[in-house]
Amino acid sequence: MGQTTKEVIAELNKNVEYQGETIPFYMKEANEIAITKEWHDEIYEIGTMLAQVHSEALEADCKGDKENFVEELADVCIRVFDLSDLLNIDLELAISEKMLVNETRPYKHGKAY
Repeated sequence: MGQTTKEVIAELNKNVEYQGETIPFYMKEANEIAITKEWHDEIYEIGTMLAQVHSEALEADCKGDKENFVEELADVCIRVFDLSDLLNIDLELAISEKMLVNETRPYKHGKAY
């Protein structure tokens, strides 16, 4: 049987000191801000919301200025947090589990690039 959520998170965070809030906090906060700013007045398909995440990532890369790059990457996370909250995804657990999987994968996941 697999590890419990607490065991997964404890294993990943054994050498980490938290400096801020948790992923669930940011998910809820991102969603509440999106609602108050009327980002959810229309119903968007998941594909459209994923395109918005992609758009933020491209914007980060295109402007070529580090300060803006950091800000746009933060927007990527905020949009992912909001979408995860909308879909009721336990993103903290998903990240923890995926990082454990990634630790066991071969170099470049067996791909050429």
